[in-house]
Amino acid sequence: MPQGIQIGPLFIRFYALFIITGALIGAWLASKLAEKDGQQSDTIWDLLPWLLIAGIIGARLWHVFTPSASNAAMGITTENYLKHPLQILEIWKGGLGIPGGVIGGAIAMAIYCRKKKMHFGQWADYIAPGLLIAQGVGRWGNFVNQELYGSPSNLPWAIKIDPQYRLPGFEAVERFHPLFFYEFALNLIAAGILLLLVNANRKKRFLFKGDIFLLYLVFYPVIRFGLEFLRLDPSAVSGYNINQTVMGIVAISAIVALLVRHLVAKPKDPELETEGVDLSTIKQLEPEILAGETELGDSESELEESSEKELNEDLEELKKLE
Repeated sequence: MPQGIQIGPLFIRFYALFIITGALIGAWLASKLAEKDGQQSDTIWDLLPWLLIAGIIGARLWHVFTPSASNAAMGITTENYLKHPLQILEIWKGGLGIPGGVIGGAIAMAIYCRKKKMHFGQWADYIAPGLLIAQGVGRWGNFVNQELYGSPSNLPWAIKIDPQYRLPGFEAVERFHPLFFYEFALNLIAAGILLLLVNANRKKRFLFKGDIFLLYLVFYPVIRFGLEFLRLDPSAVSGYNINQTVMGIVAISAIVALLVRHLVAKPKDPELETEGVDLSTIKQLEPEILAGETELGDSESELEESSEKELNEDLEELKKLE
């Protein structure tokens, strides 16, 4: 299977094209969601380069420090990368970890939002559905590279892996579970659910800013946690599957955060929650503000009547003098 196209001296890898395509689709969707909320859609496109750069750096570092079992068997270990640091830059050879990409992108977005005085949760909500789609599209790059496949399978949709890409111990096996496709399909389903919730929330507010992103932190980790059971070369750290462990912790933490927000420490009026301001407090003070305006208006009327009375008295005295 070809892994790219040659254009003159330039070789363009399909792996990179799938990542870029996914990012553009995700950004387009995020810009449309922001636009429907009355926000500037250009903000997403201004943010995209920073998210891509930070995301790729984070994804690469995740791979460097959590190499898979098959990588370790080939000598691609953290120690090897530290001895030959220039190899860390060779991302065209594969080796990007989505958890690190999400962490890197989230850090970049937090810095951007802080600088631009934007609400992180609000903009993370716009990005979350498209991020799931982008991750799913990017997984087709794994298909082209013949990586991220699961255990042996005879199912009709099992994929054939060429001998040079088969893991040690599975050289005689031809067909495997297409983990990349499972993740692609499940990500699309999860993105569809998030979009349905976004549309429902526009009709009747029941979500707080940041809830959609928290749901992303539930859906994707659950998907990844389950698929790790089919993976042949997990990333083991101290004997634990680091990807599966982290995904489980993130999913549970996000569920707890959602429960706390909606059952324990929820705002009094979710429809009036704004960026750092609880308008329900302003709403409670509204009668007092109106009463103050009424009292001020009465005082102004009394002052005008008093001034008019004094002026009339002065005119009468002048007439008497004449």
